[in-house]
Amino acid sequence: MSAPSSGQPEQSERPGRVMSGEMAEQPAVLRRILRDGAPRIREVARAIAARNPRFVLLTARGTSDNAALYTKYLLEIELGLPCGLTSMSTTTVYGARPDLSDVLVVTVSQSGGSPDLVASTEAARKAGAITLAVTNNPDSPLAAVSEFTVDLLAGPERALPATKTYTASLLALYLLGEGLRGGDGAAARAIPDLAERILDRGDEVRQLAARYRFAERMVITSRGYGYPTAKEAALKLMETSYIPALSYSGADLLHGPLAMVDNVSPVIAVVTEGKGGQALQPVLDRLRDRGADLVVVGPAAQVEQASAGFALPTGGVPENLQPILEILPLQLLAYEVTIARGQDPDAPRALAKVTETN
Repeated sequence: MSAPSSGQPEQSERPGRVMSGEMAEQPAVLRRILRDGAPRIREVARAIAARNPRFVLLTARGTSDNAALYTKYLLEIELGLPCGLTSMSTTTVYGARPDLSDVLVVTVSQSGGSPDLVASTEAARKAGAITLAVTNNPDSPLAAVSEFTVDLLAGPERALPATKTYTASLLALYLLGEGLRGGDGAAARAIPDLAERILDRGDEVRQLAARYRFAERMVITSRGYGYPTAKEAALKLMETSYIPALSYSGADLLHGPLAMVDNVSPVIAVVTEGKGGQALQPVLDRLRDRGADLVVVGPAAQVEQASAGFALPTGGVPENLQPILEILPLQLLAYEVTIARGQDPDAPRALAKVTETN
């Protein structure tokens, strides 16, 4: 999916031009992180590892919260380091001051400007935490109150739906995890080229989007490393097309919400190639038994068993890197569904680029 040239019509004449261009930038952003950002990330990881944190707290909102959830899976699986997601209101609203000695607090934020993220991180540092800001704005208030900073190097993101900063966050956090355990992150070198191949298949996604033009709701499910992808895909669909999109872990889907799925209910399953995809298999079987309108994003063999899907080139890609690739066709899907419904993904109603919560 190539970025529009300077000769293209202005945004007002071509809905979605900004989001389209920023999605197309993602392979270049991923290459930039591997080339220019990786040395700094390794340096930060070494400094943090030397402090031997006993626990990790992940702090974020919105799209960044889904990147934080990915990090929880990554660090717990790869390092055996227990992780939790911060409830910021405990400090910003209720004034709690927990003992965070020897705790690593990682705050992920595209803008680094939301007051609650800044206040929560500042409070954590005062409570003894090792604080790390992962942000696309190294001059932000968040970076100023954090002990360490990782720059996402994604360049200005003007579209309201975050795309390139999400995949940049995933790659930066993967490299952080690799650095914490003394790895070199070499497995990520193939990711930019694979991302480019996926984004070049926009016509496939456009055909897929036609089935959702009149959808009243959608369900997106996955397990393991794919679960943050399901949540991020649901967020993108809701904030661009306004379709109520419900995201569930496959295990949670079986614990009740499966009852709302019928033969007219669109379900997207994100099937990671590996243990997460294997764990999702019973869920896929149940969905097929219920006659669900099932679309699979994942390995070709899984797509062939579904009513439709998008086959990912994940052969040989470690499971913990596949989320960077999984989200790409789903970003495209949110974009194409929104265009098909006659809306502008560059101008979601009631949203601002920097959301200020307290």
